[in-house]
Amino acid sequence: MTADRPVTGSDNDRPRIGVGVMVWKRGRLLLGRRINARGEKSWQLPGGHLEFGETIEACAVREVAEEVGIAIHNIVHAGYTNDVFIEADRHYVTLFVSAEFDHGEVTAMEPDKCECWRWFDAGELPAPLFMPIRNFLTQYHDFETFRPCRDTPAGVHR
Repeated sequence: MTADRPVTGSDNDRPRIGVGVMVWKRGRLLLGRRINARGEKSWQLPGGHLEFGETIEACAVREVAEEVGIAIHNIVHAGYTNDVFIEADRHYVTLFVSAEFDHGEVTAMEPDKCECWRWFDAGELPAPLFMPIRNFLTQYHDFETFRPCRDTPAGVHR
């Protein structure tokens, strides 16, 4: 959901930048089930806030490691969304990247924020999806278009 006019009167009068990471493994996409207030029980991509001075790629690597406990590689830019959470008085511009699973064991590293992580076929995503994902799919129609080179081994560049 987006607003057609600025939301005023709060201490959150500037958008924050979020990074959403499409992590692929053998043609399947990684999603986690949210626990926290915004979008509770919806399915999300790994990701989080872009830190000052951080590249989008570094943010993606850091957030996936912090949230899921895995490493990724072959990161490509995939688009963005403009996401206004009216009830939470928050506005995000979410930058999406697509990456391949490299190594590690998928683990809910932040169980107070995400109850589990699961792999899904891109054409059979669970519901409900977190708002930035819904907005992304409205704009770009699918995730498969943004999938990086298919399951390239770490260290191998095409």
